[in-house]
Amino acid sequence: MLSASTLSEVAMNVFLRGVALARLDSDSYRWKGWFRMRGYFGIGVEGVSKPMNAGNLFRTAHGFGAGFVFTIDAKFDPGLMKSDTSDMAGQVPFYSFDNVKSMRLPDRCSLVGIELTDDAIELPSFRHPRNAAYVLGMERGSLSLGLLECCDHVVKIPTQFSLNLATAGAIVMYDRLSTLGRFGGRPVVPGGPVEPLPEHAFGDPVWKKKERRRQKMAASDETSDKV
Repeated sequence: MLSASTLSEVAMNVFLRGVALARLDSDSYRWKGWFRMRGYFGIGVEGVSKPMNAGNLFRTAHGFGAGFVFTIDAKFDPGLMKSDTSDMAGQVPFYSFDNVKSMRLPDRCSLVGIELTDDAIELPSFRHPRNAAYVLGMERGSLSLGLLECCDHVVKIPTQFSLNLATAGAIVMYDRLSTLGRFGGRPVVPGGPVEPLPEHAFGDPVWKKKERRRQKMAASDETSDKV
């Protein structure tokens, strides 16, 4: 588990980013882009040695609204990620863990490994956890056995061969957005009109739900007494 100070930093970052984006369209309560998703996600890589690949992955993560990014046993200086032109390091919490044992994630955050193993779940059939941290292996390599043992889920992208690190990460993040995000349905006819997104409806206050539950229980008890 993360320390109280670190967890507070992650939570505050996600909260502030959410408030800022919610203000973009507060009149209609339609959240834009990735913020239509509930929960949060982070993404990282183990043993990466090429800063351009890591920078590309983290720049994409920034675009998809990642709550944090991380490396495990990185073989490069994070300051060399010149492909990250979005200034990810100044916008998203970045964590560098020396090894698998030192890795820390927020409580109730599922670790999802992206790896081509025989028992891995194919991405199109995978149900993304609401709170998740995705981790990919190094270039020309795989996730270590120690890290695979820590994963709550292992997912594979159904391709004929392994993909570039940043490309694989982008596919996973897009799949999360498309399945957990709030978007209009796809049309039946190719290129047809998009179904309108239904207006957001807020539920009743918790106390009203509890009151209705009590009323139903009271009515049920009265019926039982009459019988």
